[in-house]
Formats: sequence, C-alpha cells, structure tokens
Amino acid sequence: MVSDIRIPVVLCWHMHQPCYQDLSTGEFLFPWVYLHSIKDYSDMAAHIESQPAARAVVNFAPTLLEQIETYLLQIEQWRYGIGEIGDPLLAALVSQALPEAGTPAFIDLMEKCLRANPERIIQRYPAFARLAELARLYRKKTELQGYMSEAFLADLLVWYHLGWMGETIRLENQCIKSLQEKGQKFTLEDRRALLNVIFEVLAGIGPRYRKLAHNGQVELSVSPYSHPMIPLLLDPESAREALPEVILPIHARYPGGEQRVDWQLQQARTVFQRFFGIEPVGCWASEGGVSQSTLNFLERHDFRWTASGDSVLQNSLERAANHSPEVKWLEDCGIHQPYTFGDSGTTVFFRDDALSDLIGFTYSDWHAKDAVADLVYHMENIASSGKPETVISIIMDGENAWEYYPENGFHFLSELYRVLANHPRLKLTTFQDLTDEPPAKPSNLPYLVAGSWIYGTFSTWIGDPAKNRAWDLLCEAKTHYDQVMAEGGLGTEQTETAQKQLAICEGSDWFWWFGDYNPTQVVRDFEDLYRRHLVNLYELIGYPAPASVFLPFSQNSRLNDQQVERSTMRRGHEKGGAA
Repeated sequence: MVSDIRIPVVLCWHMHQPCYQDLSTGEFLFPWVYLHSIKDYSDMAAHIESQPAARAVVNFAPTLLEQIETYLLQIEQWRYGIGEIGDPLLAALVSQALPEAGTPAFIDLMEKCLRANPERIIQRYPAFARLAELARLYRKKTELQGYMSEAFLADLLVWYHLGWMGETIRLENQCIKSLQEKGQKFTLEDRRALLNVIFEVLAGIGPRYRKLAHNGQVELSVSPYSHPMIPLLLDPESAREALPEVILPIHARYPGGEQRVDWQLQQARTVFQRFFGIEPVGCWASEGGVSQSTLNFLERHDFRWTASGDSVLQNSLERAANHSPEVKWLEDCGIHQPYTFGDSGTTVFFRDDALSDLIGFTYSDWHAKDAVADLVYHMENIASSGKPETVISIIMDGENAWEYYPENGFHFLSELYRVLANHPRLKLTTFQDLTDEPPAKPSNLPYLVAGSWIYGTFSTWIGDPAKNRAWDLLCEAKTHYDQVMAEGGLGTEQTETAQKQLAICEGSDWFWWFGDYNPTQVVRDFEDLYRRHLVNLYELIGYPAPASVFLPFSQNSRLNDQQVERSTMRRGHEKGGAA
C-alpha cells in the first residue's frame, strides 16, 4: 500500500456561548444561542455535508448545548399551551399582541432588532435597511415615537430573524424564500411559520453533527462545562508565568479550585455524552488556557489531546532553552507539530495564529477564491519543510467571524473545503486521528508555561482592575458557598442546582468583557448578567447577597464602537506584533 505523504491540516471550529439564561426565571437575557444556531452552527454543518471528503474538528461548550435543549423545550411547551418562550425576541416574533407604539417595551424590541452587522446583514436587504433607517429616525426624534405602528415592529422582527438566517437555509428553505419575496406586511401566520423554521434548525443541530461524527467527517470535542479558565481556577498565580508583573486580585487563590475543575470536566463529559451519544477524546480548554497542572487534570479525565495558541509554545520553548541551553534539538521545534509536556501524556497541538487570524480579520474583504488561494499558498510553504511531524492547525471561534463576510462566509467556506478536500499535498484530518496514529512521536518539553491563545497570557481575563474585582466577587461567593455546603443545609436537588449556578459564575466570558477596551454598553450588559448570576447563587444557598454584588464596577470604554475591532474576537498576537 502506498503511504499517504500529504501534510495533515486540522480545521478546528470552537462553538461557544455562555449562559444567557437567568435560571431563577427561565428568561434568556440575550438571543445569541439561537441566532448563532440558525446562522453559524447550521451553516458549518452544511458546508461539511456538501463535501464528503472534507473533515474538521468541531468543539462545543456544554453550556451552549444545554441552552439549545432549553430553547427546544420552551418552544415545544409553548406550542402545547403549557409554557412561555423565555427569550423576549423569540416570544415577540410569535406574539398575538405586540407592545404599543412608543412604549419602553416597543422601543426595547426595536433596539434589539438593530443588533446586527450593518453592512453584511442589515444593508444587504433593502426592506431591512428601510426599517432600520426608520428606527434610527424615531430613536433621534422621540416626539415621533407615538406614530409608530405594530406593523412596523412585526416587519422589523421578521427581517431581523431573516437577516440572521444561515445562508445554506436561505438558499434551500422555501418558507424563508417566500418570506423574503413578500418583504413586508408580515402576518402572525408568517411569523409563526418563521418560528417553525427556527425550531427545525435548532432541533437539527445535534442529529446533524452526530451523523457527521458517525460518518468520520467530524471529530466532536468539548470544553469544560461552563467554559472557565481552568489554570486560574487551579492557581491565579499561574498568570505570572507569562506576565511576571501582573497585578492579581485580592484573593490569592480560588477556594477549592481543584475540586471545581474536576466537577467542570466531569460535567462536560456528562452533557456531551447525553447530547451526542459518544465520549469526547479531546478537550479545547477554554480559550486555549493551559498550564502544566491543567494538563494533569485533562489526563486524569481521559482527554487525549488539547490545544492552545502558538505564543504558549514559544514561551515554553524559551523556558526550556534557558534551562537547557545545551539541548540543540530545541532549535528545530516549531508550532507545526504536536508536543507533550513533563510527565503528562496528553498531546498538545498549537494553533497557527497567523493563519487563523487571516481568516478572522483579513479575508472577509477579499474575493473568496483569492482568499483561499492565499491561505493555501501559506499552507503549501509550511508543508514544503518535509518534516514528518508537521501538522498545520487552524483553530478559531466558529461563530463570530462569518458575520463580517459576504453571505455569512458561504463562498469562502465552500471554496476552502472544496480546495482542501481535493488538495494533492494537504490532507484534512482530525486531532483524534493524529493521536491514534501519529505521523511521528510528539516532542516532549519539560514544562508548559501557562497561558492562553490570546498573546500567550491571561491578560484578557485577569490583571485589569475591573477583571480583578469580578474575581474577588466570585471568590467571596465561593467562600460562602463552601460554608453552606459544609453545614449540609441543602437538599440533593438544591445542591445540584447551586453547583450549576456556581459553574456559570465561573465562566470565562464575564472576565473577557470587563475592562475599558470593549464597547461600553456590551460591558454593562455582561456585568449586569454576571452580577445577576451571583445574586442567584446567593439565593440558592440561602445566604444574603452582600452589598458589593450590587455595586457596578466596570469602566466606560476609552474607545468608541468604531474603534473596537470585532470585540467578540481577539487576535492571537498583538496587532502589528509578531505573527
């Protein structure tokens, strides 16, 4: 048999949303779970389905999977008249009576329907653009708000959901086509037909990816349950390994961090297995946040691979070279190969930040064929090294980049999978296959320097005054939680609910947004949601929430919205820095 000498390429798409649901009321505060489901998770599945020779790794955060389940349950219960849809936008879409024109509820829904990419989503559709222009006029001239009509809001709600619809659905679904052709004066029947499409897409996420995994096209992997920064839960001091001068929170350690990490990883496996019916082999540690102790916990929970950003590797190589300058083979080590660290048997792959950031920040304004040709040209240059251990890893957020591309990245992704699936020198594969049958033994380095895929540090999650304040609030809540649990005052069901609520508070997203370099309103939204989750935790454990939880701590942004570069995303390296 002739051996396959093509160079392995892994496309790893990370699908993640934090918990937007207030567990005490069942209400979803933000709609991003179902909107990204109908736009990005469905489109990605369709692109892989359309190319039988294509392969990829798709990573899911368990909190995302659970929220998809909750949406399906709420919609089905609503259909049978035994419950409400907990998302205000989705509920309004099918409401018989919309808020009265000019009321705060009316204005709130109108504002929510403008939260979309102006160029790629709103301006793409003349009818949507006209509605948005009218909404902006009414926003500026409050005296006109009383003249707004329910029909205006109904049409705006429909177009908002049509604008967020995935391109593959738009091209194939007859209901979506007919609603776009109609364009205006949408009836309640139209709106409920649109909800049926949304439900069908949500219901198809699990089965479609299960089938792709069964067919061998997709490896499904998982992140820790609520997407926490595992190294910081284990030891906040690990932030000093890459940033020695970082200012840490008042609380030097997170209480009981090791037990929480065990819980996060075990719960991730439980949710993943229930949703997909298989056991995950790999774990994308939240934000590529790794440390030597993190690898030990991943190995303890039977995860055979993980991954991070290439700056983490560069820091680790530099440490190894400083400690063992006589080891000459370190000079040949690079980002395009797998590694193990210390005594851990978990294989670590490293993201090519330069290639990943080209997709995330550059190619959206290119013609699709030119963009793919440029990306593949870079890959071919890497492949020309001829090293048997070479692996090219592109690891990206699987959601947010595509709203900056024409047609939700349809042309780019179609061309990317088509070219790579048929390339004579490059071979699409998965991390599982590369650990099952490694082309070469992974290089072993003595120690992994703690860091994340962003700049190789934890600066996005700790060190800023607002981020540190959030950590102190979490540590204080965890201390009270531990006291209540030690006293055994909660029943089994209440204990499980409190554990889940605590996990939500531990998620990485709250700390991501705090700081003065994100849009002010978004920071406030996430701070309000974070503090609400903390209050819910206190209520569950029967401990009065301290006044500190109710005091705002975020700062106004020093940048305006135009200066914030795709705030839902970050580059692997500082802009203009080394790539």
